[in-house]
Amino acid sequence: MIVRSLQLADFRNYSTLQLDLGAGVHALIGDNAQGKTNLVEALVVLSTMKSFRGVPNEAVVSRGATRAILRADITHDDEREFLVEIEFKSTGRSVAQVNRKRVTRTRDLLGVLRTTVFMPDDRDLVQGGAVERRALLDDAVVALEPSRHDLVSELERVLRQRNALLKDAGYRATSSVLSALDAWDEKLATVGDEVGLARAELVVQMVPFVQSSYCALAGDDRGVNIAYEAPWRSGGLAVALAAARDDDLRRGTTTVGPHRDDLVVKLDDLASRTQGSHGEQHSLGIALRMAVHQVVTQRWGSPPVVVLDDVLSALDNKRAAAVFERLLAMLPYHQVLVTSAHPLPPSPRITHWLHVEAGTITPVTQVQQ
Repeated sequence: MIVRSLQLADFRNYSTLQLDLGAGVHALIGDNAQGKTNLVEALVVLSTMKSFRGVPNEAVVSRGATRAILRADITHDDEREFLVEIEFKSTGRSVAQVNRKRVTRTRDLLGVLRTTVFMPDDRDLVQGGAVERRALLDDAVVALEPSRHDLVSELERVLRQRNALLKDAGYRATSSVLSALDAWDEKLATVGDEVGLARAELVVQMVPFVQSSYCALAGDDRGVNIAYEAPWRSGGLAVALAAARDDDLRRGTTTVGPHRDDLVVKLDDLASRTQGSHGEQHSLGIALRMAVHQVVTQRWGSPPVVVLDDVLSALDNKRAAAVFERLLAMLPYHQVLVTSAHPLPPSPRITHWLHVEAGTITPVTQVQQ
């Protein structure tokens, strides 16, 4: 799939924008705080109805405006064409349309445009807490099968309700509390088992891609392994919840389940989170994103649009050039948008150079040196 054009109105620092795109690698260059990340954020919002910056939807509306409008013309590999439109209001509900028909469920928007986003803090996928790795898995699970968006949302809802019950119980296991827990446990076990299975199957698919991507990025053949760590899955979540009930009541929260699982990343049988170097963690983080991108590409037979948002900023010039070329060589892609506040390595792979300044985008005719 390819985004043919992008239109923005009162989105972040873009009061109005009409940008024609196409196949190939688009380099967006310019100083910091000029709108490079805002532009690629718009593409991701159009594909998922949420920002990769983790902000509420109303935060993308320009200061002083009451709404933001995003539109994209998208062409799939089979030549089907789609117009995606989203209106975010500073107050009230957002509205999305596909080909002028209103979308009432987020899952009905997913898949019209798929994106893979590489960010400078992808090292946190390895070095950071388990929540980052669970989010990676859940986003990928939904990308592989959009209907699972409701499954992941239901898991979050059931967990909130069960935790609220445990908190309100105040350590008192009354008959009414136990009866309510029985009902929520049944719901949580059903949804949790499905989420756990989907994550575990995804990780199995990711393993060979993580290994090959890391070796290509780092330039060595060290052993890389990833594993989905979910001890409760051996006997099922219903059994684990029953065994943990007293502890849950005492702590006032749910202590077992998919929300406590982790993706363990090892390099030469050593835990990369605690024993990997900064460079190793950075390369492994990129390799995890790369693996998801490749699994999704394999599932749909077409690569998502790739966003490389300032991923070279933490590297010296020599390593930046090497990583950039290796990334583009490994990635299956039809369209890539790469942002940078620093000169990008000259590359024959870059087909379009665009300069971003104060929410205005102009073509650059001479490659940055």
